[in-house]
Amino acid sequence: MTSDATMRLSLFVHATGHHQAAWRHPRADADAGVSFEHYKRVVQRAEAAGFDAVFFADTQAIRRGAPEVISRISLYMGNFEPLTLIGALSAVTTHIGFIATASAAYNYPFQVARKFASLDFISGGRVGWNVVASEAREAASLGRSLESDTTATRYERAAEFVEICVGLWDSWEDDAFIRDRDSGIYVDTTKMHILEYAGKHFSVTGPLNVPRSPQGRPLLVQAGASPTGVDFASRFADMVFVSPQSLDEARETYATIKRKAAEHGRDPSQVNVMPGLVVTTGPSTDVAQQTFNELQELLHIDVAINVFNLKVQGDVSAYPVDEPLPEAAGAGADPTRFALWRDIGRREGLTLGELARRASASLAGLSVCGSGEEIADLMAEWHANGAADGFNVQPTFLPGGLDDFVDFVVPRLKERGLIRDGYVGKTLREHFGLPRPAWRPPGSWSLAMPQRIQSPAS
Repeated sequence: MTSDATMRLSLFVHATGHHQAAWRHPRADADAGVSFEHYKRVVQRAEAAGFDAVFFADTQAIRRGAPEVISRISLYMGNFEPLTLIGALSAVTTHIGFIATASAAYNYPFQVARKFASLDFISGGRVGWNVVASEAREAASLGRSLESDTTATRYERAAEFVEICVGLWDSWEDDAFIRDRDSGIYVDTTKMHILEYAGKHFSVTGPLNVPRSPQGRPLLVQAGASPTGVDFASRFADMVFVSPQSLDEARETYATIKRKAAEHGRDPSQVNVMPGLVVTTGPSTDVAQQTFNELQELLHIDVAINVFNLKVQGDVSAYPVDEPLPEAAGAGADPTRFALWRDIGRREGLTLGELARRASASLAGLSVCGSGEEIADLMAEWHANGAADGFNVQPTFLPGGLDDFVDFVVPRLKERGLIRDGYVGKTLREHFGLPRPAWRPPGSWSLAMPQRIQSPAS
């Protein structure tokens, strides 16, 4: 658990919610992706409930598939760019933090460092960067071709990208900008430090043309699931978003990340491990189940099969939906994932269509349905048993699903003393129990990074 034993809560927002049919539910906003009033309502409700942060994932490509599938999907089909959005949301909130995705494959380090430093000033120290190595399918949107990139190469590039950003955020000492009207000195250039980074993928000089920000540097977040991604997260991230499907798996993932963080010379208690929790809740188990059933009934089978294809990393669309999954995986499918779902189907007597609908309950994170007390029980159990420092809460539909979580789960968590009743700090780092990093002069880097900063020549 984190050093002060407080459970962290982050609200993971997909515009209409995390269920694939969320936009069709009567308590969801179908136009949420381009409705600032929707996001404003959701974020202000989360802030009133004491959430530490709001998490915005992003991609620069829509999901591919047949027109009859794509025409029914809302996820990433019509949404705001997240950095623009959080700039506006920070003006209508006072405490809650904002975590936004920016790709380390399809941006330049200087631009990302400057944008997040600017947002940290605008928000009063409330931003975090979700670092993604990105997928090759996004390349076509940006006139690039990264089809030949391996996972290792993408994370190698991302590591250089993060090193550069962290170095740029320390371009200036905290008191460099003196702005002395009497002397006419605006900035003390002896407290400026030039970044001379020459790596395999990037060469960046610097310095950044933004002073050192309120948090020193934004919170760093990562959600890599591969062994390479987990190692990257353990090396750099202040918060790690994970998607285990059981308590045992969550404990194993938690222990691995903490161990690897220590191996990288970091304090494991300063790395917050946050499982995703896709939640449908209500005043009772029956009401919660009824709500989930309504969502499932709204889910078109073509959409469910499309999600199932993602889960098995193959294509099962040629198989009959009213029959069991075949014995062998089709061409291109991951045999291990295919066998996992095949065995579930055998054990429970489910057809392919029924399996696909179950798989569609969550793209990432454990899908849970129950009363507020039952959801709080699960969260408390994971938090107490070395499986989570907190949770990325993923309502199945918005705004109604968040209202249900706030009304029925949050009070149970507060009664148990698992989450704080009100904010005790102002910055996102403070919400996560993290100190503000001190400015690092050359030769004293943390995060197990090589030294690449040079002081300006005299």
